[in-house]
Amino acid sequence: MPDQATDTTNRPLIVLVHGAWHGAWCWAALQSALDEMGAASIAIDLPGHGASNLPFGDLHADAQHVVDVVSRLGQSVVLVGHSYGGAVITEASHRLQSSNVDVRHLVYLAAFCLDTGESVMDLARHPSGGPVDLGDAMVMIDGGLSVLEPAKAAPALYGDCPDAPVLAAIARLCPQPMATVLQPTTGAGWKTIDSTYVVCTRDRSVHPGHQEYMAQRCRRVIRLDTDHSPFLSKTAETAEILVGVAR
Repeated sequence: MPDQATDTTNRPLIVLVHGAWHGAWCWAALQSALDEMGAASIAIDLPGHGASNLPFGDLHADAQHVVDVVSRLGQSVVLVGHSYGGAVITEASHRLQSSNVDVRHLVYLAAFCLDTGESVMDLARHPSGGPVDLGDAMVMIDGGLSVLEPAKAAPALYGDCPDAPVLAAIARLCPQPMATVLQPTTGAGWKTIDSTYVVCTRDRSVHPGHQEYMAQRCRRVIRLDTDHSPFLSKTAETAEILVGVAR
């Protein structure tokens, strides 16, 4: 038992960063699966999302929030970003390189693995992909925010997920500042940190062509035959990928 406990404490903590319109709540099923596999994780609410009482920010503010949280943990980490969360961990990992935080690995789940000076919108317009169903679900509201129309968001985000969790997820979605997808990164941590890209081949929110293009930037590529939300549609498989990286 002591040897097993020591081994566990030496593993990096898996830090989960959600995508646009979501919150830390979206990782609940995956965290349960990780717990069953003895892999410790935390999920971060980006400012203004989920249970956060902070004001909405832009990409740089979201990334700095991740930097602040990770810097207080005092241990090695694996940063995992889903969708827009990939842009966040790209910027955050760049900023963390000037700190003493040990970022062991970056994992992009159907996520925006951006280059320096690139924004989410820049990549979304790249010719490697094309239109996706999520675009039709977006509705602009006051304050530079967007929301998702539930009937259209459900198939775009959760096409392969069980009905009951989808209903619960849709009810939790919140507004998203458009500044987050328009602001360019100031650096890209994946250039010096080991990385894995998980392509979701039937994604209707981030075009698989865009994912394949961005995946070329990562050292390792894994493909899952599923929708945009593998933490719900392929929970066990996603957990196995993260545990493999953490080990």
